[in-house]
Amino acid sequence: MPSILIVDDEEDIRELIAMNLLREEDYKLLEAVNGLEALKMAKELRPDLIILDLMLPGMDGLNVYRNLREDPRTKAVPVIMLTARGRLEEKIVGLELGADDYLSKPFSPRELMLRVRNLLRRTNPNQGGSIVESGPFSLDKNALKLHLEGTAIDLTATEFKLLLIMIESPGITQERGELLKKVWGYSDLIQTRTLDTHIKRLREKLGEHGNSIETVRGVGYRFHDA
Repeated sequence: MPSILIVDDEEDIRELIAMNLLREEDYKLLEAVNGLEALKMAKELRPDLIILDLMLPGMDGLNVYRNLREDPRTKAVPVIMLTARGRLEEKIVGLELGADDYLSKPFSPRELMLRVRNLLRRTNPNQGGSIVESGPFSLDKNALKLHLEGTAIDLTATEFKLLLIMIESPGITQERGELLKKVWGYSDLIQTRTLDTHIKRLREKLGEHGNSIETVRGVGYRFHDA
């Protein structure tokens, strides 16, 4: 049973999310009302996913996220950020930090459920352990681990999924809409900044091999052995 930590200081929002989650699936739900409580629960209970509001008392959501990613116990836990509508700067910072997804308040409960299911599906694969190799790249689909020239590279679940999709189709251009659909579960072209930000961070982590991900201007991205 996947466990989900809901972090929001508004009781009605927590209840709305919990009600819809339980209506859709059999989840174990955890709740926190502020940033410090969220960090404590995340590190002790290791949830499978965190729904994190950014406007929290005591410690805001962005700083909670930074702390989660700095701790080896929680750095791989996927996070969906909730932002107040119109606070574009928060979304940009969240994406640059590597958040797996985000939604603006007020949000559609149905859309949130879709995002939750897609994120849990890609971070908890059912298929047996298998290794995908291409040149210096070696990806363990079961453990969500990348080794590059034998060195372990720390990727988020979203970065791993992006790289895996492209490596499994070398030389084939992946259109933006298709990547958004395969990785995030939606193809709204308004969200292309999400894709570009994650590609940028992925390239940085790959170092000199970052140019293996080629930009196809106006279309999308494709992978090739550099």
